[in-house]
Amino acid sequence: MADLQAETTELLGRLVRCRTVNPPGDERSAQELLGGLLRDAGFEVDLVGRTEPRPNLVARLRGQADGPVLCLLSHVDTVLADPGEWTRDPWSGEVADGFLWGRGAIDMKSQTAAEVGAALSLARAGWRPARGDLLVVATVDEETGGAEGAVWLCEHHPDLVRCDELVNEGAGAYFEYGGERLHGVCTGEKGVFRFTLTTDGVAGHASMPHLGDNALLKLAPLLDAMRERRPRRDVVPAVRELLGALGAEDVDAVRTTSPQLAAFLEPMTSVTFAPTMASASGKINVIPSKAQLRVDCRTPPGMGRDDVLARAREVLGDNGYRLEFDEEVVGNGSPSDTELFAFIAGWVAEHDDGARTVPYVLPAFTDSRTFRDAFPECVAYGFFPHRYMDLATVAGLLHAKDERIDVRDLGFATAFFRDLIEDRLG
Repeated sequence: MADLQAETTELLGRLVRCRTVNPPGDERSAQELLGGLLRDAGFEVDLVGRTEPRPNLVARLRGQADGPVLCLLSHVDTVLADPGEWTRDPWSGEVADGFLWGRGAIDMKSQTAAEVGAALSLARAGWRPARGDLLVVATVDEETGGAEGAVWLCEHHPDLVRCDELVNEGAGAYFEYGGERLHGVCTGEKGVFRFTLTTDGVAGHASMPHLGDNALLKLAPLLDAMRERRPRRDVVPAVRELLGALGAEDVDAVRTTSPQLAAFLEPMTSVTFAPTMASASGKINVIPSKAQLRVDCRTPPGMGRDDVLARAREVLGDNGYRLEFDEEVVGNGSPSDTELFAFIAGWVAEHDDGARTVPYVLPAFTDSRTFRDAFPECVAYGFFPHRYMDLATVAGLLHAKDERIDVRDLGFATAFFRDLIEDRLG
């Protein structure tokens, strides 16, 4: 275990030092590093991408007999980082105070390192699947939607990445509720229905504001409405299963016991509207005849355009604006009554003092969504177990300054992936 943790920590440090901030991404250095290690250990390795600087990595270790394909998925691009805001260099991969520091240490080069580290430890020892194949897939471009990564890969090379079971990012850090220690397993993810609200007016000279009809001012009631009102809750089956696992009737019941946990659960239970960008006149001295507000809208799994329009009317009313969709992706999920979920639950109980696992719906999305769409029979979960860093701590470091991971959690997760591979593939 100590050697496995040390080797994975060293690999994560090397990955952090590959600057793969997206945009532009430029993930090739990280992919070539991983590809070389996996190829030397006996994997068949393909680097495929739409452009030369941004290849996706697909590594396969073939089994001795037919069987399921287990895919360990991750992405190697990251969001940006401002070194001036950080305590330590965000691209140093430095280990200090028991943590490895750097952009990607949580999201999600740590999982890349743990998955690859587990696969390498087995392959180098001569292990091969008794049945089926092991796939290790590291994509590019996840942070901006996956058009160069998972989306392109599943559209252009589906046979290269077709799989039966998949484990990716999305959950795993522990939290406490009702005297229990719990780990979430991400079984579903919300959809994305971003839209633009447009208001109309009459242009005029800004020196005589009352002679025009300022379209920008008409955004104010819409902003107020989104601040003050919430659409009705839509407790889809995946969320209902989570509440049932917690023994809670609804989010309000959770709030009485744990306001912090309720804050995580609230976005799972409804369509959310987050206004993020506004635009109007192109000149300071012109009253705008048109103003636009862009809204990041997320929907519970399975909900679509008609649901969004209905919830938008509940919040905004019916008049005074035009609504046009800019992006429409329905959220999806996988069932929890599977052998893969059962293995995760059993492993957690054994290795974390009897802790329990519960299904979890991610308010955001990951590449798992794309794989579920491409391969409907694939069971895809998000899981990266943390024993020492809790959910609130991990969530607070996502896309934030001083991103870091406890190296003990890195070793803990690597041990999980090694055991997972052996269990599912023999």
